[in-house]
Amino acid sequence: MLDEADDIHPLFHGAPKGLEFRKLRKRLVSQVREAVETYGMVQPGARWLVCLSGGKDSYTLLAVLHELKWRGLLPVDLLACNLDQGQPGFPATVLPEFLSRMGVPHRIDYQDTYSIVMDKIPSGRTYCSLCSRLRRGNLYRIAREEGCSTVVLGHHRDDILETFFMNLFHGGRLAAMPPKLLNEDGDLLLCRPLAFVSEADCESFARAMAIRSFPATSAALRTGCNGCR
Repeated sequence: MLDEADDIHPLFHGAPKGLEFRKLRKRLVSQVREAVETYGMVQPGARWLVCLSGGKDSYTLLAVLHELKWRGLLPVDLLACNLDQGQPGFPATVLPEFLSRMGVPHRIDYQDTYSIVMDKIPSGRTYCSLCSRLRRGNLYRIAREEGCSTVVLGHHRDDILETFFMNLFHGGRLAAMPPKLLNEDGDLLLCRPLAFVSEADCESFARAMAIRSFPATSAALRTGCNGCR
């Protein structure tokens, strides 16, 4: 079924028709499905909040999850969500316009956490820790407001490996991003369906689709920090 070039979710319409792209798409779909099944990410009646930054990883995640759902292989409801944190220069209109055009259910939420981070963190220090905590708290809030039981992030295999080695060399502990995690309050799952997917494949997919999906912007290829994916 996956070998038919036209047998795809509408998010893929206009995609390259060459053999290499079809092989890439098939690999992405297979690896995400494998991760979902291996870690038991699906719960009966679940609604997933799919977090989007506008970067290559979350864009790949969105397309593949909708492909799986369209094929009847992912029995959950999907709600795409972008948290606009007030970062200067972020193309705020790109994602909502794209999601509306593709008919993807979504929510755009604005919270100026950027100003809070800049105010609290001294110049020259890393902003990532506070930024991540503020972002995660807002995503959990949105998930609860929307009746979602699972928050889905676009961290891929390379992110998980990098986190492992950073913890090992800088913290002296064996720890990495778990593909599936229950939050501290015990009411939300945090899942990473790209756990078996390489960053190179995410970038190849985004580059192949960028002109067709995100005209006149580099949003599909924006990388950002690990937490922003």
